[in-house]
Amino acid sequence: MSSDILLKLENLRCAYSKDRPIFSDVDLIVNKGDVFAIVGRSGGGKTTLLKCVSHMAVYEGNVLLWGRKPTEYGIPNYRTKVLYVPQRPSLLPSTPRAFIRQICAYGSRKRSEEGFDNERAAIELGESWSLNSEVWERPWTSLSGGEAQRAFLAIACTLKGTEILLLDEPTSALDASTAHTVETHLAALPESSDSSIKAILWITHSEEQTKKANRLIKVAGGVEEQQLPQDA
Repeated sequence: MSSDILLKLENLRCAYSKDRPIFSDVDLIVNKGDVFAIVGRSGGGKTTLLKCVSHMAVYEGNVLLWGRKPTEYGIPNYRTKVLYVPQRPSLLPSTPRAFIRQICAYGSRKRSEEGFDNERAAIELGESWSLNSEVWERPWTSLSGGEAQRAFLAIACTLKGTEILLLDEPTSALDASTAHTVETHLAALPESSDSSIKAILWITHSEEQTKKANRLIKVAGGVEEQQLPQDA
């Protein structure tokens, strides 16, 4: 396997039932440095695809990270490396700051986070996205959709050990200006020497967001790579 092939999907299939596939025969290679925009109709299987990649949904076929199956890493370690970020955090207890501490206390994270101040990194990134510092001390349930989305993304972007980010409409709750700032940061992560993230798969309904990607796939019963939209 090429040293640039980070993730490989082989004959991937996920179904509602035996005779009702959501998608099937999916083959895809994700290389280091890739930022995929994932498009398709609502309910067409985009989120399910990300959940299969993160080993959070039942599927047939193979998902290979560096040529190895998730079970070869152990699922907690695999999900440390391949991190699914939902559109917005739901039913999280306590505060964003407490959430960071809880995540970094997991055994699968401790080795990656040793000597790194994750709290400070996430808070500083949030500040660059116009997120007030007091947000980190408030309960998740008291945050607006935009505040929760930025805090959750800031945590995901600064966790060490994550190699692939799976993002489900990551800026859907943000205004256009803030969304542009966040999206520009996200798209640059795979090429940043300060980040462990090597690739991003990103669900979007926005043509502007797809322009920040270097590859585009459409999910509709399968996965088809398409040409990126060109600037007018």
